[in-house]
Order: sequence, then C-alpha cells, then structure tokens
Amino acid sequence: MEGGALLDGLTPVEVRAPGAWQVATVSSIRPETPRVKSFRLALPMWMPHLPGQHYDVRLTAPDGYTAQRSYSVASSPLDKGEVELTIDRLDDGEVSPYFHDVLTEGDQVEVRGPFASYFVWRGEAPVLLVGGGSGVVPLMAILRHRRRTTPDLPMRLVYSVRSADEVIYADELGEDALLTFTREPPPGWAGHTGRIDAALVAQAAPDGGVAFVCGSNGFVETATHLLLEAGFAPHGVKTERFGPTG
Repeated sequence: MEGGALLDGLTPVEVRAPGAWQVATVSSIRPETPRVKSFRLALPMWMPHLPGQHYDVRLTAPDGYTAQRSYSVASSPLDKGEVELTIDRLDDGEVSPYFHDVLTEGDQVEVRGPFASYFVWRGEAPVLLVGGGSGVVPLMAILRHRRRTTPDLPMRLVYSVRSADEVIYADELGEDALLTFTREPPPGWAGHTGRIDAALVAQAAPDGGVAFVCGSNGFVETATHLLLEAGFAPHGVKTERFGPTG
C-alpha cells in the first residue's frame, strides 16, 4: 500500500491557500478518445490535492486577452510534483482547442490550485462513484487513489457513456467499474445498455456509505434521484456539474 495512512499526508490542503499562478511544463500527453486527452503537468510549486479538487488554467494572447477555465485533477495525490488534467475538446471553446491542437510535450502553461470544494473524498467508505461522459475525470482521481492506498475499501464506479470509442481511461477500468452504453454498445456487449436506472444502481450500490456524482445537469439530476430512491441519505450524495464551456 502506497502513502501510508489513507489521507494523512493531504490534511495540509485544508489549511493552506492554493498558490498564485505558476508556470507548469507539459511532461506527457495521452489520447484517451478521439476528443479527449490527458495532460501531465509538472509543477514547480506542487502541493498535494484531495481527490476531487481542480486547477485553474489560464491562457494569455499576445494582445493581453486572457481565457481561463477550471479542470478537475484526474491523478492521485501520490503523484508528487505533477498533476494530470483530462480535457474534452470543445469546438467552440477557448482553452480546450489550444490544449488539443497546439500544446506539445515540453510546452508551458499557467495554472493555479488546487482549489477545494465539498466534492472531495476524505476516506469515507463505502463509496459509489457515478459519472457521465467526461464527468468521470474527478471520480478517476478518487478511484486511482483508493487503488493505491486502500485497495480493499469498498468502492464501485458506474460510468455512463454513449459508445465504446468515447470511454475515457478504457485501459484502467476493471472489476470495480460498471459501464452502460447509451447509444452504441461494443459488439458482443452483454452488460447494461441505456441510461442509468434503478437496476444498475442497485447492482453497484454498497450498503450505506456515500456517493459522488459528476456529469451534465440532466445526468446529475437523474442519478441523484435514483440514489435517493436507493436509500442514500441526501447529505451522503455529493454532486458536481459541468457545463459546455471550455
């Protein structure tokens, strides 16, 4: 087990303010899907984050115009000195097309963080993670960290995606993940198809515990309703929504 106690080393995040803007260096770029890439950023002023936190990214044009977006951290806090941001390319975005079409390994970009929110995992158990599309990104930070620190802790991921070529982190999803394909399941698929429903939640849900839900507004509303019907307490369902900006 890496890192000793589950989150002992992460407590300072609660009391230390995130740093000012710093210049990060792109150490690696990994395609996840035709429209999603993961970017590893080396940080000169790195500090540990809590799974579920995010970083701000800022781009500055030659004329001084700036564009800024927030992206969830996908990596475990045990990856010292760097963070991974998984970014969905939006055609009308100001930041994501630059990351996808311009940035190469060795390039630099301004970032600041990590920023706290209530959507963070502090070691609660058992845990159900429910993600739609790119909403899986902060949930992967939680899942990766649990795998490296307390692999026996009960945690399941329910991941809703339209088709097989849109599955992010496809090579990392194992027995602790349940997928459902809402449009085009892969050939020979015998698992769940269609939107998340009560049967899928019942199959994955632990006995008690907490749930983390991330996705579009409609996805989060539907998933939250199903979780409450399944017996989760309202205070035990943490949600995060993403919009179309990028």
